[in-house]
Amino acid sequence: MKHRAIVMSREDNVATALEDLVANCAVGVRDGAELKATILKEEIPFGHKFATETILRGTSVIKYGQVIGAATQDIQAGAHAHVHNVESLRGRGDKQ
Repeated sequence: MKHRAIVMSREDNVATALEDLVANCAVGVRDGAELKATILKEEIPFGHKFATETILRGTSVIKYGQVIGAATQDIQAGAHAHVHNVESLRGRGDKQ
């Protein structure tokens, strides 16, 4: 299986699409030397993120091994993780 998405760190719970991806397909996600399959719940545009595991509302969204936001609703594995369900925590003085 060709990898079509990448995680940047073993701590990440999202992957980034390396091409436009269609719903209901199995996507190979490179996690170090291991290639794992994730079934997509919806279309994921090139460069966008999708959850590689269920991320519960209020918990951290992790990319690059860093917290980049918090889930504003539960995000199922394979679902698009973007501004509609992730609140950014970066560069905000009101949230730490």
